[in-house]
Amino acid sequence: MNEAILVSIPPNVDVAAHALFVANNTWMLVATVLVFIMHLGFSALEAGFVRTKNTVNILFKNAMIISIGLLTYTVIGFNLMYPGDASIIEGVLGFAGFGLDAPAGDAGAIAYADGGYTYWTDFIFQGMFAATCATIVSGAVAERIKLGSFLIFSTVFVAISYPITGMWKWGGGWLDALGFYDFAGSTIVHAAGGFAALAAVILLGPRLGKYTKDGIKPIPGHSMPLAAIGVFLLWFGWFGFNGGSVLSADPVPVSLVFVTTSLAAAAGAIGAFTASYVMFKTHDLSMVLNGILGGLVGITAGADLMSPMEAIIIGGVAGVIIPFSVVFFDKIKIDDPVGATSVHLICGIWGTLAVGIFGAKAGLTQLLHQFIGVAAIGAFSFTFAFALMYALKKTIGIRVSEKEELMGLDPSEHEMMSYADFMIK
Repeated sequence: MNEAILVSIPPNVDVAAHALFVANNTWMLVATVLVFIMHLGFSALEAGFVRTKNTVNILFKNAMIISIGLLTYTVIGFNLMYPGDASIIEGVLGFAGFGLDAPAGDAGAIAYADGGYTYWTDFIFQGMFAATCATIVSGAVAERIKLGSFLIFSTVFVAISYPITGMWKWGGGWLDALGFYDFAGSTIVHAAGGFAALAAVILLGPRLGKYTKDGIKPIPGHSMPLAAIGVFLLWFGWFGFNGGSVLSADPVPVSLVFVTTSLAAAAGAIGAFTASYVMFKTHDLSMVLNGILGGLVGITAGADLMSPMEAIIIGGVAGVIIPFSVVFFDKIKIDDPVGATSVHLICGIWGTLAVGIFGAKAGLTQLLHQFIGVAAIGAFSFTFAFALMYALKKTIGIRVSEKEELMGLDPSEHEMMSYADFMIK
């Protein structure tokens, strides 16, 4: 057995260095699997928050998003986000070519990323992040968007917009040079997706019957158990989302990130529970579930920089933000069935700015850098998404007919029902 292990080590490679390489790479692949599980979490959460007649549609979109995301990231996204020396506009835009072109030999293995992980591991881990960004939009536009229009939107947004803004920080672009910090994507992934969702919802309009002359009519989802399962799956997957972003199996930072991630989620639940009870005088499970997600989104920008108590504060504030944000968006008639704009956009902004307020990088200069990063990525993502959705609206249309919406997207778009043996409105 020992002989077999030794034989697998390339010649002229230090045994200790190779063992560390294997450990780091293995953890990164485990983290990739955890991020993949988040897509199941998003699917369950969104399905629970929509009505029965739209459940197949939301599940279909989530199945397509991960597939589209991985393929577009292969063809164009990875080399847009990490162009290396292939710069078009220095620090702003670069492109290393279509498809994947793995370095030969050790250049794609132990010599890649300072021996942290392989080229292939880097690609698949980052690819899971890319697909997550489009999933955020899926829930916000639920129950009234045309399937074809949404799939086109997701394809183009994940292929072009997300990689460009991601390159500005993670690909060594101008925000990285400025000093902007976003450890695992509070803004680069979550707020970017939230800005895109906001643009899409503005153009799409609210669901029929949501805002009436008599006030706001609640449209509850069909399965709170399914939504709760989704949130717990997302919390589980977030250990890979944040823990994998250490980009090594170094036990100290990985352990710290696990702690700050969990504490922020827990504090988010308590913050949302408290604020929603004060506001509504009831124990609203949907607010608590979104509070957990808000805490997770909030800590993601600085999970490696915060002490446990700072993580609790950041998560708690994110949780408090949730009910206020949901009420605000309803008042301005932004109809978001799952609360994606509140969770990902507003809490993403908060978490990114929190890096300049708490933790190892706190300071006015850092806070300014964080603000610039949020503003730049937000402006680009919103403008790109708005222009793309507007073009779709003026060409093939983005909203189903009134008859189709009332019937439900499951029978009108898919000719099937989520629960075939019985009908539930």
